[in-house]
Amino acid sequence: MGRRVTSHRLEFEPAAIYQYPEHLRHSLEGLPSLPGVYIFHGESETMPLYIGKSVNIRSRVMSHFRTAGEAKMLRQSRRVSYITTAGELGALLLEAQMIKVQQPLFNKRLRKNRQLCSLRISQDKPSVVYAKEVDFSHTPDLFGLFSSRRAALETLQKIADEQRLCLGLLGLENVSRHRACFRASLGRCAGACCGKETPEAHHARLLTSLERVRVQCWPWEGAVAVIEEGVTHTQIHVINNWFYLGSVEDLSQASALTSTPRGFDSDGYKILCKPVIGGKFPIIPLS
Repeated sequence: MGRRVTSHRLEFEPAAIYQYPEHLRHSLEGLPSLPGVYIFHGESETMPLYIGKSVNIRSRVMSHFRTAGEAKMLRQSRRVSYITTAGELGALLLEAQMIKVQQPLFNKRLRKNRQLCSLRISQDKPSVVYAKEVDFSHTPDLFGLFSSRRAALETLQKIADEQRLCLGLLGLENVSRHRACFRASLGRCAGACCGKETPEAHHARLLTSLERVRVQCWPWEGAVAVIEEGVTHTQIHVINNWFYLGSVEDLSQASALTSTPRGFDSDGYKILCKPVIGGKFPIIPLS
């Protein structure tokens, strides 16, 4: 049942692929076609199976039943719940927050990365600095967010290869002063090590390449309210130092959410930086 053989190939009927467990029918019937977060629950009341987000909760949840690779999760599911948001930004922020707190069984775990690092330019040389030691929200001239020192240095090496930069001047190799490095003899270094290129030109090309991954400092003195207007309601997202602190529906409630954790939230930064810096949403400073 549910399959046919055509031209010696096994094919599946669309209806068979879209079937879902009868015991979930009641949960699925009420799913809205609105933005928000949805949760697949199993037997445990404290650890969900999966948390996801979408601009259309109903459509996204139903798509899980067409994905053969999610059969194990679906077999363990007992019900589906949801939380609507004003729009996509609220859904992204809430999903990331809930996954970190609740650690669902089938989600990729979003844990605090204690090795989070970046490249900082000091005296024309890049060095690796760590978020546990440097305030990434307020330190200028940081480039890239990396999960490890190795990842940061690999990115720097790639830029050197692309731009024919000198590994000696970048601090990645020891070279003799005013002597051509080995890469220069191969044409892989433009010669800043031996006078064929000025150090200023070398540094300018490095900065140009790094600019696309510059880490933006938090532009305000304190927390702000980011206003997201949706079809059914408006949400006020409270943000400080790129941390998502929560959402309210009345500006008078926002001041209760300004307590900010220490450190740097790379997930919050990646979600918020472009729309906030780009002026996509109205922003009201709270201090």
